[in-house]
Amino acid sequence: MDLRKKYITFAIQRRIKTMMKFDEKKLAQLTKGSDHLTEKYGEKGTLSREEFEAKAKAWYFAELLRDERKRQKLTQQQLGERIGKKREYISSLEQGQTDMQLSTFMLIANALGLRFSLVIG
Repeated sequence: MDLRKKYITFAIQRRIKTMMKFDEKKLAQLTKGSDHLTEKYGEKGTLSREEFEAKAKAWYFAELLRDERKRQKLTQQQLGERIGKKREYISSLEQGQTDMQLSTFMLIANALGLRFSLVIG
């Protein structure tokens, strides 16, 4: 690397370090994400927290399926036809309006060519 490139690289790295300095006092005052969850949904292990976490996971898995459907350039209609469901049902799953059963999740995953394994322990 010539001297000019080294200087430019050094200058960029120095600028990044300068930009990334944090005010430790302000950081210490920030509320942790886990504290927000506890405040809104209760302590871990409570029914309300378990319900929230189950819904969050369902939303996450629906997002994975939606992203894969879009990556494959499939419409909701086309995916619905592959699994014998209406477009509206696929839409409601992707929007988190309908709770997805494991069998439906696996049906959609298989239609998209996704494979999952269960790890116990």
